[in-house]
Amino acid sequence: MSKNTLKIVLTGAPGTGKTTLVKELEKRSFTCMHEISREVILEARKNGTEQLFLTEPLLFSEKLLKGRMQQYRESESLDAEMVFFDRGLPDIFAYMNYIGQDYPDKFVQVCKNHRYDFVFLMPPWEEIYITDNERYESFEQALAIHNHLMKAYESLEYSVVLVPAAPVEERADFVLNVIRTFY
Repeated sequence: MSKNTLKIVLTGAPGTGKTTLVKELEKRSFTCMHEISREVILEARKNGTEQLFLTEPLLFSEKLLKGRMQQYRESESLDAEMVFFDRGLPDIFAYMNYIGQDYPDKFVQVCKNHRYDFVFLMPPWEEIYITDNERYESFEQALAIHNHLMKAYESLEYSVVLVPAAPVEERADFVLNVIRTFY
């Protein structure tokens, strides 16, 4: 196990290119933890709930917290220089703030106790924004979510790095260059 494994969050509102960037980093042989909310959504659909986040946001968020904690713990046992996360733990309470849902203090406490080394935030980019069966938010809603994500990470005293709108290869180079500058 490598005690020096960097934990790096790639976050942003829906449709900002996070997953595309994760796939590019994997193509470059970096270790990545994939977004789990689609899995939670699809599992709920199998059990008869179309949009778990909309109908039971606290239950949805509890499932995300459990899954993201599992990813975090898994990253600590990997022998890798760095691990990229498609969304981090603070995204959970950022979304709860976005919808105005109360949540237990443990959501923030877990984030305080499980820190990341870098946080990269991808701002909404209208030219690439699309919706699908799991991504139902409008572009305007994506802008609001972006602001809640920024506030959540800043409330935990992270220095959030904004990733510029650019082709995915350039975005990956940007992220890696920032990390190399400080690491």
